[in-house]
Amino acid sequence: MSQPAQESAIAVTKAYEFALWLLPKTENFPKTYRMSLGDRLVTAVLDQLQMLVRASYAGDKMPLLRSASEHANELRYLLRLAKDLKVLPLKSYDFAAEKSDEIGRMVGGWMKSQVRKP
Repeated sequence: MSQPAQESAIAVTKAYEFALWLLPKTENFPKTYRMSLGDRLVTAVLDQLQMLVRASYAGDKMPLLRSASEHANELRYLLRLAKDLKVLPLKSYDFAAEKSDEIGRMVGGWMKSQVRKP
């Protein structure tokens, strides 16, 4: 497997694992936030995963990677809001923030590798 293919596979795997971890967390949100904040978190994490999967197969990856990066930023703010509203425990927020940042950095690196392509 080539280096860019490995990078994309790792980013997709990390995004998948993060979605797998986050979805059950939102089910534990209080009813008042489950349908609003919980749904938006689920949508953002699933959209990010979907964009990364699509980018791994696309010829022109940049629009999809930009979209995945936008979803990463949305996730950061939504996670912070969930923490501040005390619907996501601090320990869970710390883990989620770390994983979200890691995926964001991977997407950024993937984007840079696309710019350097001849």
